[in-house]
Amino acid sequence: MITEENKDEAFKLTGYSHGAGCGCKISPADLENILSGTKEETYKKLLIGNHTNDDAAVYSMDDHSAFIATTDFFTPIVDDAFDFGRIAAANAISDIYAMGGKPILALAILGWPIGKLPLSLAKKVIEGAKEICLEAGIPLAGGHSIDTTEPLFGLSVNGLLEIKNLKRNDGAQEGDLILITKAIGTGILSTAVKRAVVEESHEKKLVQQLITLNKAGEALSSLDGVHAMTDITGFGLAGHLIEMCTGSGLSASITYQKIPLMEGVQSYLEKRIIPDATYRNWNSYSSKISFGKGVNVMEAFSVLPDPQTNGGLMLAIAPEALPAVQKILKEYACYTGDPIGIFTQSGDKMIEVH
Repeated sequence: MITEENKDEAFKLTGYSHGAGCGCKISPADLENILSGTKEETYKKLLIGNHTNDDAAVYSMDDHSAFIATTDFFTPIVDDAFDFGRIAAANAISDIYAMGGKPILALAILGWPIGKLPLSLAKKVIEGAKEICLEAGIPLAGGHSIDTTEPLFGLSVNGLLEIKNLKRNDGAQEGDLILITKAIGTGILSTAVKRAVVEESHEKKLVQQLITLNKAGEALSSLDGVHAMTDITGFGLAGHLIEMCTGSGLSASITYQKIPLMEGVQSYLEKRIIPDATYRNWNSYSSKISFGKGVNVMEAFSVLPDPQTNGGLMLAIAPEALPAVQKILKEYACYTGDPIGIFTQSGDKMIEVH
């Protein structure tokens, strides 16, 4: 029976959108087509703009400090409105950490189907976002809202950093180790949520990972041995690694068995629960990947392009910096397993999977 107290629970947000989280992003190939040929203006103080595939824009304020700006929003990845707000906020704020910066201010971006979903749910989305902003130590200082056909939410976030600590995604060096700070599988698990087949324990762990800020990025930025950094989001582990390789003029060799997977991923893969965005991602860059003998290619196909929402950081680090990096990751309760691979001299393929 639906009562005044539980009426909001009757609305499952994922049923009102065609995508889920960062899985609703335009594919890498389509995005490249959209942006190709667009005029790129040159501004002396713009250190990072749309001419790169970095996570945020960076503008120098003086010789020592810079201003960071990013925008990120998407459709629901979970059914609970409060959790949706927390997840979308964490995902946007983490872009600032991926550049090595400190977030200082956020504005909300809300699209809501007024005729389909109650305003009380939109209020819960905002409340969830405020909780994460509070955790990050920043105000949710305003925003903009429109009436849309599907619910969507995100943030525009600003931050600050010391220019000497700026971490781009194109600074990897040959011989650098590849580390990731969260397990892979949010796209697969969120698809299980959307199809109403997820186990309760798996959903709880999914939400916990999705709301976890990548605060370690700010701390890692002070280490000289961290040569490049990005976060793994909608293009999947393979897509964002390809961006790092392209920008750095290198290739990468990764060991598939060293890629950490979230609990439950294997069981859902056996049931062929895979996001549509996985196929779009794979079609965009599969020609740049080769597989060695012994790799379960069908499984790897489902994991490497799996669209992550608020995924972990991906780091290119000098081998001698590994102890210092893992010390910081442990302090921030990140995944601290072995490196998943190494950057190599540019070859015929951008990624070799062993």
